[in-house]
Amino acid sequence: MRSKLVVELASRVKNLPPYLFASIDKMKQEAKRKGVDLIDMSIGDPDIPTPQHIVDALKVAAEKPEHHRYPSYEGMLSFREAVSDWYKRRFKAVLDPKDEVLSLIGSKEGIGHIPLAFVEPGDTVLVPSPGYPVYPISVLFAGGESYIMPLTKDNGFLPDFKSIPQRTLMNTKLMFINYPNNPTSAVAPKEFYEEVINLAYKYNIIVCHDAAYSEIYFDEEKPLSFMEIEGAKDVGIEFHSLSKTYNMTGWRIGFAVGNREIIAGLGKIKTNLDSGVFEAIQEASVTALSTDDPILNGIRKTYQDRRDILYKGLANIGLELAKPKASFYLWAKVPKGFDSSGFVAHILEKAGVLSTPGNGFGAPGEGYVRFALTVPVERTKEAVDRIKKAL
Repeated sequence: MRSKLVVELASRVKNLPPYLFASIDKMKQEAKRKGVDLIDMSIGDPDIPTPQHIVDALKVAAEKPEHHRYPSYEGMLSFREAVSDWYKRRFKAVLDPKDEVLSLIGSKEGIGHIPLAFVEPGDTVLVPSPGYPVYPISVLFAGGESYIMPLTKDNGFLPDFKSIPQRTLMNTKLMFINYPNNPTSAVAPKEFYEEVINLAYKYNIIVCHDAAYSEIYFDEEKPLSFMEIEGAKDVGIEFHSLSKTYNMTGWRIGFAVGNREIIAGLGKIKTNLDSGVFEAIQEASVTALSTDDPILNGIRKTYQDRRDILYKGLANIGLELAKPKASFYLWAKVPKGFDSSGFVAHILEKAGVLSTPGNGFGAPGEGYVRFALTVPVERTKEAVDRIKKAL
């Protein structure tokens, strides 16, 4: 008689914390099972449909037999040229589409893979916290060690590089930064990026800037790209995505741009682990990247209307928070008597409103909660009313 197979997870998987948004999804499904009229403001998944002209472009491209074969690993040249043209128009940043632009299956994929290209076991990676959970997880998979850079209100939710020990910096191979920031919604000034570049030069650190939210901005205050700062392309790359800008989260397409050697290293990982992005999606994304400003301004106005209502409502209730200049998140301090998880559970149970606990983005996020601007205005108003009653 054969014995039962013993299935044992690898240590890198055993040591994984529960993925934040998988846990949130379980809370959502449980609330729905109980019949709760749920207002979901937890995950940053746009509720606005992809603009119709982009959908129409996909329909045409999907009919082309040449797109039904394996795509190129680095991405269609036409797509990479469209990315390069977009960067020149938007940021006046010059990129060579041949070797300074790489297509990604969403920016998450690129962020998850980049440490595998450059981080040896024992190398240090600087990771902002609170921050996107994929940063430290990607470091764990590569065998590196995350050095947490706390993002605090007192420092404008920017890392304090002066507090990092020199011995840590000397062992650092790579650094993640992210502005406009998820979850705090902070934006970074030019002086911050210049400090990052100087640090990278001094200690030979690869900089990886996650710019997924650069096009969700308010009051005509356009965020900077790392790539438009002098010297940035010498030390790093920038990740971007069509997910938030064009409401294309489900399409899974993004890109990395910048230093050609870093791009090539990431490309080597990708050629061995995936087969590229469906070319019909790439072709439709060329259309997306040439979208007229009135369409994008309309999307931004939708989020700004929601931001204004939610910010005013939560501030009137007594929650401490800043008015976001970019991203579609509000980062609020929880009321006295609650921790992050307790407050999320309380307003879910008493108000049917689902948010994200700040500690899910790392220990420095304890005491905060994140709300996503991903429900219509009327439901946003209703969420505020419900939270007020629950408190």
